[in-house]
Amino acid sequence: MMNTNEIVKKYGKPNETGEGYLTTILLPYPMRLAWDLDTKVTKMRCHKLAAESFLNVFNDLLAHYGMKEIESLGIDIFGGCFSYRKMRGGTSWSKHAWGIAIDLDTARNKLKETAKTARFARPEYQKMIDIFYKNGFISLGIEKNYDWQHFELRK
Repeated sequence: MMNTNEIVKKYGKPNETGEGYLTTILLPYPMRLAWDLDTKVTKMRCHKLAAESFLNVFNDLLAHYGMKEIESLGIDIFGGCFSYRKMRGGTSWSKHAWGIAIDLDTARNKLKETAKTARFARPEYQKMIDIFYKNGFISLGIEKNYDWQHFELRK
């Protein structure tokens, strides 16, 4: 995992609007907004250096699981990517401030939840986690056994 200084060196300083570093990608499949499952998400704002990695993840997920299983497993429940904020309970910037992290299915993979109860710790999600790692991301669930909803670029 990168520290804040390494992130600033590679991705620049975060700002409230993401001006100068964000791009919008069209998602290869519709996602559902975590706090309003009836709202479809068809595009996402992320760091321009992360766009290809995110698209590779989504395309690989679709190829492996298919849309029906993605929906059944809740892999399509979008909890956010870009959010200009500090880490919850911390003083350092969140990886979301750069748009280099994504949260998925936040209601069933809560912030401090461990592998005992987090949905993404179940065997049927292992391929999803493998796909994120293959494309340069890490899972805080795997790395620290909390925040199973969160995937961020490794470097």
